[in-house]
Amino acid sequence: MARFGYTLMTEHSGPRELVRDAARAEQAGFDFEVMSDHYSPWLDSMGHSPNAWVTLGAVAHTTSSVELMTYVTCPTMRYHPAVVAQQAATVGLISEGRFLLGLGAGENLNEHITGRGWPPVNVRHAMLREAVQVIRSLFGGEYVDFAGEHFRVDSAKLWDVGTPPPAIGVAVSGGQSAALAGEFADAMIAVEPQARFGELFDAAGGAGKRRIGQVPISWDPSRDRAIERAHEQFRWFGGGWKVNSELPGTAAFAGATAYVKPADVAEGISCGPEVASHVGAVKAFVDAGFTDVAVCQVGGDTQPEFLDWAERELLPALREL
Repeated sequence: MARFGYTLMTEHSGPRELVRDAARAEQAGFDFEVMSDHYSPWLDSMGHSPNAWVTLGAVAHTTSSVELMTYVTCPTMRYHPAVVAQQAATVGLISEGRFLLGLGAGENLNEHITGRGWPPVNVRHAMLREAVQVIRSLFGGEYVDFAGEHFRVDSAKLWDVGTPPPAIGVAVSGGQSAALAGEFADAMIAVEPQARFGELFDAAGGAGKRRIGQVPISWDPSRDRAIERAHEQFRWFGGGWKVNSELPGTAAFAGATAYVKPADVAEGISCGPEVASHVGAVKAFVDAGFTDVAVCQVGGDTQPEFLDWAERELLPALREL
């Protein structure tokens, strides 16, 4: 049976609101919660981007049973992988083993800030491979030395790490990332309901492991308001990850989506009050073999009302799947 999650989206909510919504989502009955890890929102209209790890510590303390995940952290430029390992181990302990570390190759939007430029995708995947190896090694709790092409670790040790340590998920968007996930990860992460990702993951060693997806929806009692809000804050989503990973800032995303119309967004994102529409968006992932699907409600100021509705209508309907 599929598990259903809630997205704590740092791009459109402040840290206090995220902690509040995390507690309410657990109360509503969501199985897990995922948090984005960004330095910048996609568009200025989204308006937020607090530090994910500080917020996760508060969320771990505020919640008691729901599983927590990063969706996803890039452990290659903004953070050194040894620092990510320490952060993840700490959240794992605070949450008493409820944390899964989601990792990915990142986006220019967030990683260019350190001034190192933005490498091509092949290099990014090579960096991610080394980073996952470093993190895995440190999760063992012993001293680690590592000398790779992209990273060095000198006699590092995690003094506080749970047994078992956090599981690791790796984001997949094609053959290279699927091969990496199948070899090193405990779970596959994706934002497109494509069965081929699971097939590639299986072929690389991922058979029988979790597949975690995420789908944006824009619930509102008014379909027109739902579409307007999705267009204002989420029109960037339609570019696809090969485009979204390359653009450097909010101005670039605004320019790239200047001619996207509300009707175009409504074709790609389930909008409005009808539970059946939103269930259908989730079902596409379930039908593609995903074991876990997180919904991402568009609009930070809509979260309290959305969570009340999700408890009453959405989650009972999803359980029928």
